[in-house]
This record gives sequence, C-alpha cells and structure tokens, in this order.
Amino acid sequence: MSSEAWTGVAVAGVIAAYALGSRRLASTPVSSAMVFTGCGVLLGPAVLDVVDLERNAGQLLTLLEAALALVLFTDAMTVRRRDLRSGGFLPGRLLGIGLLLSIGAGWLLAWPLLPGLTVWELALVGAVLAPTDAALGKTAMTSPRVPPLVRQGLNVESGLNDGMVLPFFVLFLAGIPGTSAAEEGNAGVFWRALVLSTVLGLLVGAVGGRLLGAARARGWVTREWAQLYPLAVATASYGSGVVVGGSGFIAAWVAGFAFGFALRRFGATGAATAPQAGPERTADFAEHLGGLLASVSLLIFGAVLLGPTLEHLSWRIVGYSVLSLTVVRMLPVAVALVGSGLRAPTVAYIGWFGPRGLASIVLGLLVVEEHVHGVGLMGRVVAVTVGMSVLLHGVSAIALADRYGRWYEEAAATGRKLRETAPVPEAGRPRRTTTR
Repeated sequence: MSSEAWTGVAVAGVIAAYALGSRRLASTPVSSAMVFTGCGVLLGPAVLDVVDLERNAGQLLTLLEAALALVLFTDAMTVRRRDLRSGGFLPGRLLGIGLLLSIGAGWLLAWPLLPGLTVWELALVGAVLAPTDAALGKTAMTSPRVPPLVRQGLNVESGLNDGMVLPFFVLFLAGIPGTSAAEEGNAGVFWRALVLSTVLGLLVGAVGGRLLGAARARGWVTREWAQLYPLAVATASYGSGVVVGGSGFIAAWVAGFAFGFALRRFGATGAATAPQAGPERTADFAEHLGGLLASVSLLIFGAVLLGPTLEHLSWRIVGYSVLSLTVVRMLPVAVALVGSGLRAPTVAYIGWFGPRGLASIVLGLLVVEEHVHGVGLMGRVVAVTVGMSVLLHGVSAIALADRYGRWYEEAAATGRKLRETAPVPEAGRPRRTTTR
C-alpha cells in the first residue's frame, strides 16, 4: 500500500475514533483540538512516520489551504453589520486597536528573543501569530454563564481577525528577499493581492449571493443544493484570486462578506423561502465541512510541524511562545478596552482567550514552503505557540468559563450597574461549532 493510502487510512481512523467518543469528551477538558494535534504528533515522523510533509507536501498543503479558504468565507458570510456594533464598542476595539497592537507587540518582542531574523521576518512572525481561533476555546465563547456581550465580542473578533491579518502577511512576505511575493515587487503585490483580489472577491460573492437569492425567491433551488452552493462560491472566489496571481485567501474572505450581504438583502423576498433565506442556515454544511477540515489540519500540524519541533526546542522559542500567548495578546486587549467600562475580570478573560489555530498553522506552512533564510526558526516558533495554545486554552476553557461566570453572576446580583450587562442583538453562531 502506498504512503498516501496509509496516510488516508490513518486520518480517517482518527476522525472515526473521535466521532465515536465525541459526546463523552465534550464535557471534559480534553478538546478535539488536543486529540487531533496529539494524534498528529504520533502519526508524524517523530514517532510512527505515517504522515510526512516531504512525502505528502502537495496534498497536505492543498487540504490546509482549502480549510482556511472555506473558514474565511463562512466566517465572513455569517457576520452582520449589527454584530460589529453589538455593545457599541467591543468588536471594533478588539479588531481596530487590539489586532494592530498585537501584530506590533509580536514584532517587537521577537527582536531580542529570535536573533538572526531580519526586520521583515520578525514582522511576519508577529502577523502569523496575531489571529485567534474560536474553535480552540469554544467553551469560553459559548458558555451561557458568560455574558452575551463578551461571548459575541470574542466570537466576532475570531471570525474576522484572520482575514484582517492577511494584507499584513502579504506585505511583510513581500519585504523578504527570495519569496514569491518579493519577486513581484511591492507595487505588484499591492495591485494583485490587495486590490485585484478584493475586487474579484466582491464581484464573485455579490453575484453568487444575488443569484441564490433570486433562485430561492422563485423556488428553483432545493434545500440540499442551497447548502452546497456556498462551497462553489468559496472555491470560485479563492480560484479567482489565485488565477490573477493575487491572494486567494483575501478574495475568499471578501467574497464571504459580499455573499452574506447579498443573500440577506435579496434572499428573503418570499414567505415560502424566508425561513431558509439567511446566510446562517445556508452555511450549515459549509461550516460543518470547514470544522472537519480544520480538525484534520490540526492533525497535519501535529505531524509535520509540532512533532519535529519538539526535538529542537530552545528557551528562546518557548519564551517567545509564552509571551505571545500572554503579553502579546493580553496587553493590547487591555489597552484596547481602556475606558470601555468593563471590569478587570472581564478584560482578563477576553485577553486570555485568544487561542492560535488554523490561520497561524496555514500561514506558517506557507512561509515554510518559501524556503528562505530563517524559515526553520519561524516555523518552530509558530509550531510551539500553536501547540501551547491548543493545550493551555483547551484545558482552561471550561474551568475559567465557570469561574468567570460565577464572578459575573455574583456581581450582577449586587445590583451594581455593569457594562457587561449591556444588551446585544441576537448573535450569530460561534465559528466552527463542530469543533471544541
């Protein structure tokens, strides 16, 4: 049997085994991310050598890119403008201030701890490790004991910051000599990746959403095919960005916004179709598939990045990873929430739950594929940071959600006015609800 076949059997076996025990594990601190990452380490070259990046590079990278593109599209697709205004401040502060400060803090702290990297390579590390992943801390964002304002703020942030970091990633990559982006020059990168990809994404998403809305209004489309339709639009948008030499990820992310907006505006024109017209219902299958691909991506991450990295640890790498999960995340969040009226426990809770996951993994592997100076060190830093996040955020999610929930209930019972109790519109679903 070929190595590709063994890889497929092994991955399928892990998925099946977790599925059989998923309900039992849901009430424990053992998250699906921990299971898939741990199994990936066992299946990788560090232990059983079933999954190997050198043997399966093309297939694995394609799967990871498909996972990120689909997650970017579905996350953006289900975000509404009122989500960004919920509570009047939280998502905007976390995305508009906190994300930028996180990229800058990651860049600056990498300077003394990761010697040998150039200025743009240090900046790239900060950008790759800035986006958060809701799936790795799902309990923290879905626990009914946590106030809706906080749940929705974290949910919207994690659904959008992976897309918002892409322009920084592309520009920083273009500043590193020898990369594919650098060969085009800054002007070429700006035009193709940022402008042209955005325009194509808007066009594909808007037209796709408008067509689905019109077809539903006329009763032309079945519920099953309506669930599959977003996959075609996401694929087309990603492909359009790649075809013109731009960024497929940026095109898919922008297309998700345009698709969701067009479907909300044109999809509920008939009473018979209104209950099914919203992007949230249409995204069901795509979100479940995205969750599955994200879980498989964590398995691949454990095999090809984390496992080999564990054999080459250093205090600098571990130290930067710890700072990335604490100072680089928590300090910018604290600054972003100055004057918001939120209490210290809430600020600490929001700051801690910034898990790193799929976006960091895929962007890190794209950097590794460039084979430029410093790529080995950058890959190890990303691997250790995401690995620590999978473990620490997964283990702490249930306990800290309960502890913070008790504080909130006790504080609210005193009758004191809390900003955390501010009413918010009905929230969209947490990102990738199939993963815990």
